Amino acid sequence: MTDSNDATLAQPTAFELVGGETRVRELVDRFYDLMDLEPDFAGIRALHPPTLDGSRDKFFWFLCGWLGGPSHYEDRFGHPRLRARHLPFAIGSSERDQWLRCMAWAMEEVGLSEALRERLLHSFFDTADWMRNRPG
Repeated sequence: MTDSNDATLAQPTAFELVGGETRVRELVDRFYDLMDLEPDFAGIRALHPPTLDGSRDKFFWFLCGWLGGPSHYEDRFGHPRLRARHLPFAIGSSERDQWLRCMAWAMEEVGLSEALRERLLHSFFDTADWMRNRPG
């Protein structure tokens, strides 16, 4: 018999539910592929450098830790300071919504369960909304 604390400790992290590093990389790559290919995401694509290789790596490293996995980003760069790092970029509701639609599409295409997609999208919304730094 286990007590409730043991059961709580046994809950898998979002990182584990996604499928570990291989699946996080797949998600990040699909996210950036969609951003690069789909006209609906031109607004957020324009905020990135011409080549997305560095963005892919940094987002992969960040997302691993954000999901409860290895802290690759912090090991390399320290605390993410997301809002401060994004202040040079004009981020409003349109950019937030493009980012969220792109991520929702990527999560669906890599085969995350609907329940996990909904859970993650709620958390992504909170973070993306907090990143807004201009009206509208």
